[in-house]
Amino acid sequence: MRVSAAQLPPARAFFSPRGLLSQWHPHFEFRAGQAEMAEAVEAALQERRHLIVEAGTGTGKTLAYLVPAILSGRRIVVSTATKNLQEQLFLKDVPFLQQHFSQPLRVCYMKGRANYLCLQKLFAAESAPLLDGLEEMADFEQIRRWAQHTETGDRAEISQLPEDSTAWTKLDARRERCSGQRCPQFERCFITRMHQRAQESDVIIVNHHLLFADLAVKDEDFGGILPEYTALILDEAHEIEDIAGNYFGLTVSNYQVLDLAQDLAAVSRQKQFASAELERNLVRLQESADRFFGLFGEAEGRRGFDQHDSFLRQYGQQYEEMLAALERIWTVLELIPNTIEEILPLLRRARDLHSAIRFWMESRDGKFVYWTERRGRGCFLQATPIDVSELLREKLFERLDTVILTSATLTVASSFDYVQSRLGIPGARTLEVASQFDYQRQALFYVPEHLPDPRSPGFLEQACQEIWRLLRASRGRAFVLFTSYQQMRAAYERLSARVDFPLLLQGAAPRHTLLEKFRETPHAVLFATSSFWQGVDVPGEQLSCVIIDRLPFAVPTDPVVEARMRFIRESGGNPFYDYQIPQAAIALKQGFGRLIRSRSDRGVLALLDNRIIKQRYGQVFFDSLPSYRFTRDWTEVEKFFHV
Repeated sequence: MRVSAAQLPPARAFFSPRGLLSQWHPHFEFRAGQAEMAEAVEAALQERRHLIVEAGTGTGKTLAYLVPAILSGRRIVVSTATKNLQEQLFLKDVPFLQQHFSQPLRVCYMKGRANYLCLQKLFAAESAPLLDGLEEMADFEQIRRWAQHTETGDRAEISQLPEDSTAWTKLDARRERCSGQRCPQFERCFITRMHQRAQESDVIIVNHHLLFADLAVKDEDFGGILPEYTALILDEAHEIEDIAGNYFGLTVSNYQVLDLAQDLAAVSRQKQFASAELERNLVRLQESADRFFGLFGEAEGRRGFDQHDSFLRQYGQQYEEMLAALERIWTVLELIPNTIEEILPLLRRARDLHSAIRFWMESRDGKFVYWTERRGRGCFLQATPIDVSELLREKLFERLDTVILTSATLTVASSFDYVQSRLGIPGARTLEVASQFDYQRQALFYVPEHLPDPRSPGFLEQACQEIWRLLRASRGRAFVLFTSYQQMRAAYERLSARVDFPLLLQGAAPRHTLLEKFRETPHAVLFATSSFWQGVDVPGEQLSCVIIDRLPFAVPTDPVVEARMRFIRESGGNPFYDYQIPQAAIALKQGFGRLIRSRSDRGVLALLDNRIIKQRYGQVFFDSLPSYRFTRDWTEVEKFFHV
């Protein structure tokens, strides 16, 4: 049966036991929760109200919001957590629906500019010495051949191109060197085409980073990235507080200054406006950046910074030299005759860097927490909003009449209070849809009583003994997840010689490569941290055990966490119960959510932190998790694996 646009039925006609999806899909299973969610999304779009839906794993939430979005007749942005989820929606779910509609569905997807090829850079590279080494030349040749037939310019189409290709970074379409409508390739540009497709679409699929980049610049002179839209669906909405904090804040680094200097040197040679004066100013710029950013220490990690006044008294000269070096750069650029289109983005970058450094050093806005981070040779100066709820309310929930937030992890002890207060969306309708899985039969939640407190010196050694015992029982096939890189590496070193199964370590290869190896390697064990706690899908026996070292409380000394806790305390709240526990409960749900991904999956969830059974607050975690069968008895674990 093919459906025409003139006879689009309501969501219930799609999701009922004998509905359209049951006719279209040979393996369709009626799920009451999916139908309930689809009707709630449909009602929210029709009534122009905000909605929050926690949809347990296996609900089928993607189609439950995508079908009502298509049926609504409104221009809707669907935002996902990752580019992989974007591609799944656009390349799998939309084509499935499209084959049953008589008219083309007006759906597109948009990614950040770094995902697209810049034709102007490609043509320039063919005639200018832009590439270094045989690897870059080989990658360039692959990109050049692909560019002759691609319709989108999206690098995801080149499956053989290495994830860390340096040739691609020299050819992508990021804004830093884009001259916009002045570019000779503007009409053919893949970014231009992407925007044209979005203007013609009813449903636009983006990721959270692009969405919040757009919201952050909506009020600036050059406007937003996305076309105007009237409703928004946020999938994996539990992530948006941190992402919003990044985009509504500010980051400036020595890398940004050095990239500006390198790009300006390259453009000046290509466009033949290089001069001795420009060269001197570029050297001064790099020297000033080295001195200024070197003042913030060499120790790795994140640190709060509240000593602006004393810093300026002691190092005011180095600070002024940094600003003056940027001013000289844009003065030289302004004096170049016959303005070249490539100069304008460089000029904008110099001024933006100048403004960002001044804001970070001289602003005393109490709504931000100021902090520094050293990663290798990079020094990052950051200002992050302490409370994003007011910003989200102003820039999102008050601008749009319909925002739908969904995730498998939004409630804490069956309450939406935490997410509503953190995101500034009180009064929204809420819906909790239980998972379709039989957790009592499929999963066993094990907490060993005998281990010491995770904060004690002897914890790591005894935890490693327990991990070894669990891996023997599960015959590998496990994720071992840690709350810190230090603990992960220490456990890996202790266990690598004892465990007979293939061990994989986060950081040893790109994330997608590690996941592919895990899926393909019998009895593999992956040691990983937070980036593997969510968005990872390994159904089947290959993943039969998830081990988590401790309750995932945010580090209280982290500058952003510390500032948010202080803000809650000063507002009369209790930061431990109002912030740390709810945040950790949602994170634990995400980690455990890696294990049961289908009705046939079985496995053990092991938490090596027995504070969950010894401390009063542990009940909040139990009340937030699905109804797993629970045990403290090792013999129950052995029985489970030997069924």
